[in-house]
Amino acid sequence: MEFCPKCGTRLTPARKERGSKVVVALSCQKCGYKKRGVDKMVAAPKIVEHDSQERVVVIGKEAQKLRTLPTVRVECPKCGNMLASAWQVQTRGSDESSTQFFRCTKCSHTFREYS
Repeated sequence: MEFCPKCGTRLTPARKERGSKVVVALSCQKCGYKKRGVDKMVAAPKIVEHDSQERVVVIGKEAQKLRTLPTVRVECPKCGNMLASAWQVQTRGSDESSTQFFRCTKCSHTFREYS
């Protein structure tokens, strides 16, 4: 990175093609100073722009039936079923115990157990 000797602004590279030759020069956007014949130019990393649209994934009915959470024997307060999927979440401060959530395998009622 180089700066203009006149005003101190950062010099920006300008690439011009003259016939079969490519001339690279540094120029000041503020005062118009130009430095020709720059020997070493380091290419700036290319910025890759991604689609601004979000991708939507549609999950099929068969994939929705897959159960990846562990199951435990606990009574559902709504239907009395004795099997539920379980997971833990740190809902309070890090110095307190986590909250264990359950989802009934029969009626899909979600309930929790505080430790």
